[in-house]
Amino acid sequence: MLQEKLQSFINRYNEINDLLVSQEVLSDIKQMTKLSKEQSSIAKIVKAAHEYNQIMEDIEENKMLLGDEELGELAKDELKDLEKRKPELEEEIKVLLLPNDPNDGKNIFIELRAGAGGDESALFVADLFRAYIRYAENEGWKTEIMNTNESEAGGYKEMVFLVKGDSVYSKMKFESGVHRVQRVPETETQGRVHTSAITVAIIPEVDDIEIEIKAEDLKIDTMRSSGAGGQSVNTTDSAIRITHLPTGLVVTNQDQKSQHKNREKAMKVLKARLYDLQEQERIQSEGADRKAQVGSGDRSARIRTYNYPQGRISDHRINLTLYRLAAIMEGGLLNELIDPLTADHQAKLMEASGV
Repeated sequence: MLQEKLQSFINRYNEINDLLVSQEVLSDIKQMTKLSKEQSSIAKIVKAAHEYNQIMEDIEENKMLLGDEELGELAKDELKDLEKRKPELEEEIKVLLLPNDPNDGKNIFIELRAGAGGDESALFVADLFRAYIRYAENEGWKTEIMNTNESEAGGYKEMVFLVKGDSVYSKMKFESGVHRVQRVPETETQGRVHTSAITVAIIPEVDDIEIEIKAEDLKIDTMRSSGAGGQSVNTTDSAIRITHLPTGLVVTNQDQKSQHKNREKAMKVLKARLYDLQEQERIQSEGADRKAQVGSGDRSARIRTYNYPQGRISDHRINLTLYRLAAIMEGGLLNELIDPLTADHQAKLMEASGV
C-alpha cells in the first residue's frame, strides 16, 4: 500500500531530526554531514507524503458529508478537486520513489575538449560553453571557470568550469559524450560543410569527506602561464600541473595569477576526477543495467549532432530532432533537450523497477 511505503520515509525523516540534535552526532561532523544529506534526499518524498495523507483524509471526510443538506454541494465540489489531484500526486510520487542516483544533488564540473576537426572543433567548444552558461543563468545556477586552454583561432582546446545550484548533476548528467557539429567554416571558400566533434564530461563535485588524496601520491609542477599562440599571460611561474601518480591523472590550471589559487582549483578538479573514475569503475563492475540507470553512459558514444546549415539539433539516444538550433544555442534553451531525456530516463527506471 502506497501510504504504508510513504510512512516509512516520514518515520526516517523524523528519526534523522532527532539524531541531528543528539550529542553523539553533533560531535561527529562526518556523521552529521551524512545524515543531513540523507534527510535532504528524502525531503521531497516526505513533503509529498504529507500532502497525500491529507488528500486521503479529506476525501473520506467529504464523502461523509455528501448527504448533508447544507454542506453536500460544497463537499461534492471539493471532492472533485481532490479526486483530480490524487492521481496527479501519485504519478509525482512514483517519480520520487525511483532509485536515487547519489550524485543527483551535487554541483558539477563540466569539461569540454576539442576533438576531431581542428580549429572548428575548438570554436564549437566556445559555442557550447556559451550555451551552457546561458542555460545555467536560466536555471539560476552560478558558474566559475576553473581552467581554459585557448586555440589560436579564438576557440578553446579545453574548457573546465564549475556549475553550482539546485540538482545540477541530475539535469546535466545526460550531456556526457561526443557532440558532433556540422557547419561551413568561415575559412571555407567552396561552401562545403565540415564535420567536427568535441567531448563533454559531466563530473560531480566532491568534498574532502568523500575522497582523500595522499600527499605522496602527487607530483606538483609549476610552469609559466601561456595563452593562445604561447604568449605569456603573466611573468610569474603561476601555472600548476598536478599529476596523481597511482592513476596517471593530470590536471593543469593557469587561469589565476596566484599560484596558490591555481593549485586550489586544480586540486578540486583532481578530486572530482578521481571520484568520477571510481564511479565509472563501479558502474562497469555492476553491469549494463546499472549503467542505463545512471544515465551518463559511455562518454565515447556520439550523443548529439548540431547541423547548422539545416538549423537542426538531434539527440540520437531518444531520436529527438528539433529545428531550433540557433534559438537553443543562443538562448541556452537546453531544457528542450534535457527534459525529454530526463522523462525517457525516468520511464526506463519505472519499467525496470516495476513502479
